[in-house]
Formats: sequence, structure tokens, C-alpha cells
Amino acid sequence: MENNSNSIQRKIIHIDMDAFYASVEQRDNPLYRGKAIAVGGSPEGRGGVVATASYEARKFGVRSAMPSKRAQQLCPELIFVRPRFDAYKEVSRRIREIFSRHTDLIEPLSLDEAYLDVTTDKQHIGSAIEIAKLIKQAIRDELQLTASAGVSINKFVAKIASDLNKPDGLTFIGPSSIESFMEQLPVEKFHGVGKVTADKMKRMGLFTGADLKKLSEQDLKTHFGKVGSFYYRIVRGQDEREVQPHRETKSLGAEDTFPYDLTTVADMEAELIKIGKTVYDRLERYQLKGRTITLKIKYADFKQITRNQSFPFPVGDFETIIETAKQLLAATSPEDKPIRLLGITLSNFNEAPASEGKTGPSPQLSLFNFEE
Repeated sequence: MENNSNSIQRKIIHIDMDAFYASVEQRDNPLYRGKAIAVGGSPEGRGGVVATASYEARKFGVRSAMPSKRAQQLCPELIFVRPRFDAYKEVSRRIREIFSRHTDLIEPLSLDEAYLDVTTDKQHIGSAIEIAKLIKQAIRDELQLTASAGVSINKFVAKIASDLNKPDGLTFIGPSSIESFMEQLPVEKFHGVGKVTADKMKRMGLFTGADLKKLSEQDLKTHFGKVGSFYYRIVRGQDEREVQPHRETKSLGAEDTFPYDLTTVADMEAELIKIGKTVYDRLERYQLKGRTITLKIKYADFKQITRNQSFPFPVGDFETIIETAKQLLAATSPEDKPIRLLGITLSNFNEAPASEGKTGPSPQLSLFNFEE
């Protein structure tokens, strides 16, 4: 594997809580333990989408972002549970406290996952694997929850590793095995490769990292645009991105490109609920509220538009985000054109009207795609 000889080899941990919302509900309510539950949606499949499914429900094929009706069909015994975001936020705060015992270089991605750089750790343990074990044990002992951890020398590989042995897994991918591991990885397992891109790759005969590796950087850019350069590096295990505990950007959001074009308002609104949940999670993590909500739409013909709504006061609650996004969507006559991408962004964080003055910048996240 190619390395930058001028850079220090980092020790990166990616922690991802297991079925976070559902696990909190099962922990707090004995009646839910060992049962197939779905957080979000509604009983008897009357509407909405699943936010998180317990592992008992996942055995039936129930998954995040699935319409409630479909989830109920797959698992007739499914119990729908109303989300308690305040509870999840408090648990997330305590998880962050556990992380901070070992490092201040913590980059949260949402309420239930984060990157940690433990190259230099506070307790002088020295081993990222041992630190990951301690974190997992503390989460189990203090919060009665489980987390999965991935350990490697960069963010990309650590994130993939954390997903390999869920739930309650710990996977280490060392420097000498990264490139061979990437060559064997199916293209759909590469974070950043969504369903649409994976399907395109497979139509081109690209099924694994080894297949991607046969293409030059220019070939990848020709077929996939600027992101082709990213694919070229990651398939070789190269990721120089630092863990960033504070990001000063001007917006926070999430978006998703769909495996098929959306043609009904009901499907569009269901996707907005899923995306809005991700945005809400990130707002809660950073204790942010914004004055402007923006809806991004990309149509099947690749034409892209944005619509926004500004408020005289900061907003950040889940209901306002979703209802505003739905209203912005309705104003575009959504039934007229198939949609391939939707996104929701909040901006103008902690900014007072001009007459009141403005506060200083706050740490914010850049835009991430949400794909399970």
C-alpha cells in the first residue's frame, strides 16, 4: 500500500452503535426485549417509515427507511414504537463522555456514530484495539448497550471495518492487509458508493475493489466524475482525511440518490422523513438550530433546483424540518416530474437578525449522504 512517508501513521477508531434507537427502547422497556420492534412508522402500517429496526425485526427483512406497511407485511408481529429523541440525545451525550476519556479528537457523524483519532491517547494505552475494547466495555457496563468498532490507519477503512461484524463487533484491518482487503470488497460495500452507482459499476463489469483497481484515475473520472479520484485512492487504501472535531461550515444536511425515480408524492414524502431524521440527528449532536431550511431536488433529467424557507427564529425540531420540507416540495408540483435525488439542509446557525447582532461561528458538519 502506498503511504505518505511524511505523515504519521494514524490510529483511527470508528464507533457505530448497534440498532441505536431500537436498542435504547429495548433497554428502557422490558416488554420490548427480545421482540421485533421498529422505531418510527405507525401501527398496522398506516403510514410513515421505519427509523431503526431491532435485530429481531431485521431477521424478517425489516430495515431502516422501509415504509411501515411493507415492514408490517414482512413481520406481522412487529411492534411500532414512537421515537423519543430526547432520550437518544442524552444517551449520545454519555457515549461522547466515554470517548472523551481517551481523546479529544472526536468527529461525530450522527447521534450514534463517530470517528476517534487515538494516535496520541490521554491514558497512554498506545493500542487502538485496546482502547476500542475499553470503549465498548464502558458502553456496555454504563449504558447497557452495545457498539461495534472498526480500527485501522484511516477513516475510510475504519468505517468499513466497524460494519463487518455487527452487532457488538470489533474488527482491525492493519496496514499490511488493507490493500488486499479492498481488492476483495464488493463495490456496494464501499462507503460513498450508493445503490445507483453500484448498479452502474456492475453494468460495467466492476464487481469488486480489484475490478475498480484495473481502471486508471482518468477512466474513473470519465465514468463517475470528480468522485472517480476518490474511488481511485480508496481502493488502494489511501485516505488522508483527518478526524475533525470542529468544522466551520455554513450548513448541515443530508441527501439521498434513489435506486429508482420517485413518481408519487407519498414516496417522496417518505424519503424526506428518512433524510430529515438524519439531519435532526446531526443538529442534536452539535446543539444547533438554523433559520433557513433548504430543499434540494434533482429530477430524472438531472435538472436540479433548490427551494428554501427562512424563519425569524432558529428552528431544529424534527417536526418543523419535515413539515417545511414537505411544503417546499408541494410548491414544486412534484407529481409532474420523476425525482432521483432529495436533500434537506439547514443553514444560518445561531445567527440573529441584523438588529440583534450575530454570534460567533459554531462547529458544524459538512453534507453527508445517508445510505444504510
